[in-house]
Amino acid sequence: MLTIGVDIGGTKVAAGVVDDDGEIIAHTLKPTPADQPEQVAATVAEVVRELAQGREIEAVGVGAAGFVDETRSVVRFAPNLAWREEPLQKKISGLVGLPVVVENDANAMAWGETKFGAGRGQSHVVCITVGTGIGGGLVFDGKLFRGHWGMGAELGHMQVVPEGRLCGCGQLGCWEQYASGNALVIEARQISTAQPERAQILLGLAGGKIEGEEVTEAAKLGDEASLAAFASLADWLGQGMADLAAILDPGCFIVGGGVSRAADLFLDRARETFARQLTGKGHRPLAEIRLAELGAAAGVVGAADLARMR
Repeated sequence: MLTIGVDIGGTKVAAGVVDDDGEIIAHTLKPTPADQPEQVAATVAEVVRELAQGREIEAVGVGAAGFVDETRSVVRFAPNLAWREEPLQKKISGLVGLPVVVENDANAMAWGETKFGAGRGQSHVVCITVGTGIGGGLVFDGKLFRGHWGMGAELGHMQVVPEGRLCGCGQLGCWEQYASGNALVIEARQISTAQPERAQILLGLAGGKIEGEEVTEAAKLGDEASLAAFASLADWLGQGMADLAAILDPGCFIVGGGVSRAADLFLDRARETFARQLTGKGHRPLAEIRLAELGAAAGVVGAADLARMR
C-alpha cells in the first residue's frame, strides 16, 4: 500500500510517497507560504497531486507544526504559521479527493523514528526534535501518545525558568528558550557581546550577524564562545531529559531536528548531564540517548505510516 507523507515546516513543505516498509520511493519539496496560511493547503494539494501521478495512493498523512486536535483534523494553534482553528484536514481532503490524517509534526517524526529508525525494538520512547524550537513525541507501549485533546507531548513548552525568556507560545521560560537552535544563537550572541575576546573566530565568520550556521562552524574551529553556547545547550537538554525520565521513565530518548546535525558538539555532554541529574541515579537503568536515524525524512515517513494506519 502506498501513502503520501507531508511535513509542513515554517520554510518548506516536504513530501514523499512511502511504502509499507517506510521507504520513500519518490519525493518533492516546495517553499511554505508561511505568511499566507490560507495557501498552505493549496501547496500541500499541489505536491500530493504531483506525487500521485501514475500511482495508486491510499491516503495522505500531514505533519503540521502546531497543536492538532483529538480528531486529527484541525490545527488549533501554530506559532510559526499563523494558523488559528485551521480545518486543514477538510481543506486538503477536498482538494485531493483522498483520506487525510493531520498530526503534529513532532509526533509524526517520533512515530517514524520509533517504527523505522533509531527506536526500532523499543516500546517506550521519547523523541525530542531540537530545531528552531523543541518539539516532542511520545510512544508508549508501542502506541503514539496524543493526550485527551490531541495536544500532548509539547515538551518544548515546559516552563523551566520562572519569568524567563519570552517564548513564541506566549509564556516565559520555556525549555525551548534554553535548549534549541534559537537558544544556541542567543547564548553565542550574548557571550560575544560581553566577552568578544572569546569569540574572535565567530565574529570573523559572522561578519556582523551571528546565526546558527556560523556558531556551528566556529565551534568546530575551536571558538571558545561558540563551544560555550553548545555546552549550555547540552546542559539544558540533559537536564530536561532527566526531568522527563523522572515522570515518563522511557527506555530510550531519540534526539533529532536540525540542530542534531551538529550532535558531535553537544550530545555526549547532554548524556553526561542526563546521567548526573537523573533522580535515583545508581538505582535505576539509564535510558539510552540515541541520535535520530531518518533525518529530515522522519516526519514524512511517520505521517505516511499514520495515514496507512488510520
